[in-house]
Amino acid sequence: MLKPNERCWCGSGLKYKRCHQAADEAKAFAAKAGSAPVRRTPQGKPWITPGHVSPGRAVPPEIPRPDYALTGKPRKRLFGRDDGRPLTEEQLVRMRRACHAAAQVLQATGREVKPGITTDELDAIAHRETIARGAYPSCLNYHGFPKSICTSVNEVICHGIPDDRPLEDGDIVNVDVTVYLDGMHGDCSATYAVGHISDAAQKLIDMTRACLDRGIRAVAPGRPISDIGRAIEELASSGHYGVVRAYCGHGIGESFHAGVYVPHFYDRNATAIMEPGMTFTIEPMITIGSWECGPQWANGWTEVTRDHDLTAQFEHTILVTEAGAEILTLP
Repeated sequence: MLKPNERCWCGSGLKYKRCHQAADEAKAFAAKAGSAPVRRTPQGKPWITPGHVSPGRAVPPEIPRPDYALTGKPRKRLFGRDDGRPLTEEQLVRMRRACHAAAQVLQATGREVKPGITTDELDAIAHRETIARGAYPSCLNYHGFPKSICTSVNEVICHGIPDDRPLEDGDIVNVDVTVYLDGMHGDCSATYAVGHISDAAQKLIDMTRACLDRGIRAVAPGRPISDIGRAIEELASSGHYGVVRAYCGHGIGESFHAGVYVPHFYDRNATAIMEPGMTFTIEPMITIGSWECGPQWANGWTEVTRDHDLTAQFEHTILVTEAGAEILTLP
């Protein structure tokens, strides 16, 4: 058995830990498990398990990078206008460009979702589309995240890392794209059907999209942020769906995550008042079963539902206007 920092046996030139170590350990675990029964979700599908994660993709040197691109650690801004306060007109011009690009990348990537494609191949598509627009994939090395997008399959709530697992007929997958362009981040996501999916999965996707729409309609200047979560929770509960509480929407602009906390359930502590010029994401994560998170995967990122039932998510970056909300992440 090679040591993690030794060169991989495959001849790639990479360290073993950055190449085949995870895949080799998975094979060894499967061999040891032998004829152990396959654990299945309430939908009857095998649990999603980690695949091999390839090295992160290179970004051309001429493309401007966010402050964490090399270190993995975003710089905290203690002062300035990136703390949830309204953006200036000049910032909004740049913000619209970044959000428009993110929406185009998501659209291009979503078109390629089909049975047999791996989530790593979707990552390659999104990476290529991002670079083609002169943008940096915001996820790449954000707090050490190894890939350019998040891909969350079936019971994975969020932060799924693209790997070599092929998508299967009947899966659903959330593709989460954020790009950094002109000094601003634009963030959006959508859940896609892979081939022919069950009625329950389709109804979940439809409800999640409706929850996002309901949350956006609740945006109004002078109202507390808690109105958004109240509207989403009321709709989800009416259909007996759960709303994940561990993750929320967030302020966004010159920082990937900044300022505003946007819960998708009613939280009376979310008292920040919406003002014209504020930008934040709304990204409800809706579940068929329990809204609680199960144990996080060993990679330190991937979250799954505690009961391993299906979950879906949709996301837009929103600008608060005098009249309500403007969706910035439209292609």
